[in-house]
Amino acid sequence: MPSGKITAAAIDKLPPGATLWDSEVRGLGVMKGPRDTVFVFKGRVHGRQILMRIGRHGRGDYGIDDARKVATGWRLMIRDGQDPRGERPDKTSPMTVAELCDAYMEAAPTLLLSKARRPKRESTIATDRSRIEAHIKPLIGAKTVESLTMGDIETFMQRVAAGATAKPRGAGRGQPPRGGKGTAARTVGLLGAILTYAMKRGIREGNPARGVIRFADRKRERRLATEEYRALAEGVVKIETTSPIAAAAIRFLALTGWRRGEVTNLRWAELDTERRTAILHETKTGRSLRPLPHAALDILDKLPRVHGCEWVFPAAHGGGPIRSLPKAFNRARDAAGLPPDITPHVLRHSAASLASDLGLSEATTAALLGHSLGTITSRYTHAADAVLLAAADQVAGAVLEAMGGEKKGAEVVPLRRRRK
Repeated sequence: MPSGKITAAAIDKLPPGATLWDSEVRGLGVMKGPRDTVFVFKGRVHGRQILMRIGRHGRGDYGIDDARKVATGWRLMIRDGQDPRGERPDKTSPMTVAELCDAYMEAAPTLLLSKARRPKRESTIATDRSRIEAHIKPLIGAKTVESLTMGDIETFMQRVAAGATAKPRGAGRGQPPRGGKGTAARTVGLLGAILTYAMKRGIREGNPARGVIRFADRKRERRLATEEYRALAEGVVKIETTSPIAAAAIRFLALTGWRRGEVTNLRWAELDTERRTAILHETKTGRSLRPLPHAALDILDKLPRVHGCEWVFPAAHGGGPIRSLPKAFNRARDAAGLPPDITPHVLRHSAASLASDLGLSEATTAALLGHSLGTITSRYTHAADAVLLAAADQVAGAVLEAMGGEKKGAEVVPLRRRRK
């Protein structure tokens, strides 16, 4: 937690989400929020730390000297055994969970993930914002940060799971909105990160989310059967006239097992077709090298190259990457008469299952799908080796055969089988 003399210049230099604690009056701090810069006071009453909001800075409420006078008065009250929370000046209130969430989101682009040692990606930040607005703020946003307990968080989790904040996924389904244990577990995980942020900045002591036993996050175990692969292929043909780029992207997804976002955001500059290698710089696990099977290269060869467009699968309008893939996939799935639990992610899981059926090792499957290998060598590799390329061809060939296409030939390379 940075400390120093609070001055106008120091406040101007304070980054969003940061708190500066005054070196002249102990307990006085200034916090840069998403919309306001506020003075806060931290002290200990009857053995428990309290955090109080003094007021806003720069809007005619409190100047630096005014804040120091209030903080000094509250320190004297604590010294005399009194609780200053009963003597707050007008227009002040303790920090709420909603205000803490706003401060966290303002700072999120600069906060480093503990394991990955990098900031969250924009898509993750957008998901966090959605969970905050949909679940955290409506249920516990009005609570004060200092009063939040483990019991509050457990109750919050149960209410989210029961559907207290759920909304329908789409109109016309005829079913009431339902909650979910997975949503509840992931939102509590986010809340824990927000409260850790509060701890590191001296906003409160302890993280009440720690120790809360979350629901098990259900993993998607769905995989396509051979007849479902063939039906999906027929559905893709039916949408190809109106959505040719989306149809090509769906086929590419099925053959490679990549994540949907990796396909939609694929750039031509990331492809080395001679070496049959793609080097993806922005994935869930960071930089990722992927082998390109022959069948996937056939799809790329047939795609039109738009002058000045960097995207392999571009949007029909606007010049950016394709954004209509989920809707196009649903149209192809519905045209094939397949159930709604088949999603683009099921193609990824199906590719992994086929790799297992073929006897490929877990390390080989991880490399095909872009799971983090955590090795130094993987960070400096620039081309897929022959064994990995052959494995990619095996999996893509099995997919292509299931979809009713001709199996592509590939160089025969001995593969290391899994140990039974």
